[in-house]
Amino acid sequence: MIQNARVLREDWVPQELKHREGSLQHLSGELKPIVHGLGAEAILITGPSGAGKTTIAKYIVRQLEQEVLGIRWGYVNAISETSMSSVVFSLVRDAGRGNDLRAKGTPTGVMFDRLRHLDDHFIAIVDEVDVLDDDQTIQALWEIPNLTLILICVDDDDFFADLDSRVASRIRGAATVSLSKYQHEELVEILWSRINTGLASGVVDEEAVEYIADVAAGDARHAITLLRRAVREAVEKGDEKLTVQHVVPIREDAREEIHERHVDTLGTHQRHLYEIIKDASEIDASTLHARYEDRVADPRVRSTRRKYLQSLEHYKLVESSGSGRGRAYRFSEP
Repeated sequence: MIQNARVLREDWVPQELKHREGSLQHLSGELKPIVHGLGAEAILITGPSGAGKTTIAKYIVRQLEQEVLGIRWGYVNAISETSMSSVVFSLVRDAGRGNDLRAKGTPTGVMFDRLRHLDDHFIAIVDEVDVLDDDQTIQALWEIPNLTLILICVDDDDFFADLDSRVASRIRGAATVSLSKYQHEELVEILWSRINTGLASGVVDEEAVEYIADVAAGDARHAITLLRRAVREAVEKGDEKLTVQHVVPIREDAREEIHERHVDTLGTHQRHLYEIIKDASEIDASTLHARYEDRVADPRVRSTRRKYLQSLEHYKLVESSGSGRGRAYRFSEP
């Protein structure tokens, strides 16, 4: 049944991106100055989980790398790497200039110099940029002449609300690419594209694909996870065709996998907040912050914690209600 298992992974970047042609054209136009040896302005990509933000960023940069000499790029997810030093170290490593450096103990100035002294133009993709510990990370990267920033977040209003005014004034001038959830028929086509590339011909029932798209409700990541789990179910049963009957029993497993994948990406402080909420099932904001401060030796300031909690909500790990002192958080079951 399986001809190319990599195609069933949600982080696989296809040769052709369907239903994002307009966004890709926009991105390509914004990055065009690099083709002519010039710097490009920063780009902000926004949209809900599963809308393809990370995929289109990597797709367009890889395409540019194939077409133009003298380009390097790096990717970092700020959910896992929240500090300035960890973000810059990850980018330096992707640039191929960090083999002799240590993640801990190397001065950030040394890391920035490695990026600054690259002969090639460097494109830095910073995912989940709204949860960075220090806004000055963006400012410092912005000021490197041979570097172009692609910033990714779920909601630009939330991002700008917590951003230092000096940094915000610069980022507001960035080109913005806003993505929305996929329509049902778009998800169906995306699934068929993966099926045709990764599976043997005729092994997937059309009704199963329609059902997966219905369950995923516009979230491509969810849809691809469902497809992969259903394929595994069919293979383990020794069936020659994937049907709706293979999708139904794995729906909960797919949701739990996505939930756990999000949890696995959390940095130390986000995980502490998540675990406190999970252990309590429901907790008011004041008690949450008090327990966090008791639990952590070097607690982040409240404004940073609010960004962390916001990101937990974006990925449906927790829910909240109320506002101000009346705000409460609840653990969100997968």
